[in-house]
Amino acid sequence: MIIRPVRFDHPDAVKLNDEVQAEYAVRYGDGGDATHVDPAHFMPPAGLYLIAYDGQDRPLATGGWRSQDASDEGYLDGDAEIKRMYVTPAARGLGLARRILTELETDARAAGRTRMVLETGTKQPEAVALYASSGYEPCAKFGYYRFHELSLCFAKPL
Repeated sequence: MIIRPVRFDHPDAVKLNDEVQAEYAVRYGDGGDATHVDPAHFMPPAGLYLIAYDGQDRPLATGGWRSQDASDEGYLDGDAEIKRMYVTPAARGLGLARRILTELETDARAAGRTRMVLETGTKQPEAVALYASSGYEPCAKFGYYRFHELSLCFAKPL
């Protein structure tokens, strides 16, 4: 497996984003994650978007971080927000999400961010388990879904 940075609007990123949105729609019975995401949010040094590829250059997993600072949506100065973590069904259980998460944390720390934050949901127990086992703890809700009852927010100091 090789993990490499790509733009959020790269065709492979778009493909995997479409897949994760479809999975959210099934799990939550809605149209997917409505959080505004712009490709510019993930441009270094204010963010990063990664895709893990197999030996045949097939995209298997993805994730990114984007800078956030204090706002009325509950972010704090120095936050790095994780977005669009996803592993294709065929590649689950290979440790790709953990590898991408570690690279995102390392990059955000190097960019001067002080806290990694993420929002997931109650219908994503695999994500909750990954984040809990990686040192993330529940925090005050933030972001687009901060008032949604199925939303869970986590943070980890960098």
